[in-house]
Amino acid sequence: MVTTWLAIVSSTSSPRRRLRLAMAASSSLLPFPAPSATFPRARHAAGRGRAGATGRFMACSSPPPDVVVTRERGKNAKLIAALQIHNIQTLELPLIRHVEGPDTDRLSDVLRDEKFDWITITSPEAAAVFLEGWKAAGNPKVQIAVVGSGTARVFDEVMQYNDGSLEVAFSPSKAMGKVLASELPRTTETTCKVLYPASAKAGNEIQNGLSDRGFEVTRLNTYTTVPVQDVDPLILKPALSAPVVAVASPSALRAWLNLVSQVDNWGNAIACIGETTASAAKEFGLKSIYYPTTPGIDGWVESILEALKAHGQSKEAPGC
Repeated sequence: MVTTWLAIVSSTSSPRRRLRLAMAASSSLLPFPAPSATFPRARHAAGRGRAGATGRFMACSSPPPDVVVTRERGKNAKLIAALQIHNIQTLELPLIRHVEGPDTDRLSDVLRDEKFDWITITSPEAAAVFLEGWKAAGNPKVQIAVVGSGTARVFDEVMQYNDGSLEVAFSPSKAMGKVLASELPRTTETTCKVLYPASAKAGNEIQNGLSDRGFEVTRLNTYTTVPVQDVDPLILKPALSAPVVAVASPSALRAWLNLVSQVDNWGNAIACIGETTASAAKEFGLKSIYYPTTPGIDGWVESILEALKAHGQSKEAPGC
């Protein structure tokens, strides 16, 4: 299927318990380790060098990055691999990390004490946090509504091995929170209760949309994001030169803008995972924004390719 891409121009895991231990061990963010640059697979043409077992390009000096990937560490591999197929050089620069929210510890109690017709899950991180609380609550029977396939995949293993107490039963026609809120089916004639475990920084679009339709919504802020505080200048310098920065959330976008606030005339492209992040980029006043009509890795890759094409980037493997 050919996906229609939109470009706005001149307008705009680890288990949660381990996370808690990591938070307790450090109260401040540390500088990033050395950048992770991805190199294209070796071609069989003469003079191209050789690739090691990992598929990273060897025997040549590192070329400048085409794309900066900014998800938290450990969550960029799939995008990097997809871009590598197109000979795109990537620089991994995580801009945010997830930490516990004010309602993390309440989640298991709420699941034990109350019954809900739906649990709405709108991101892979929300899914991972929910699963820990659900297991701590004794695996009560729940019916899940997910925003899209990426979020649904977090539940695959649990659904394969559990006794049917957890079921992913709904996803909207488009992977957007506002569409989920408008399409979530009512399961009762009377009050339909929804639990919405969310990021503390998420807007009110879903809960307001559901409430307007007569759902009774309980929102728990089970996690939040914090931006990076320090980045090694040796990493930031090549990142600033990259023609495209790929972002998957408004939080990551804000973190990037904080980093470049001291840099004059930065005006390269932002490739967003979906419309929500693209809208935030427009509000921030960015000028070259690309995003897919349907959120997801495949669409994100295509929007990155579109941005690179607009910036005249050739995707041939570098010579030695």
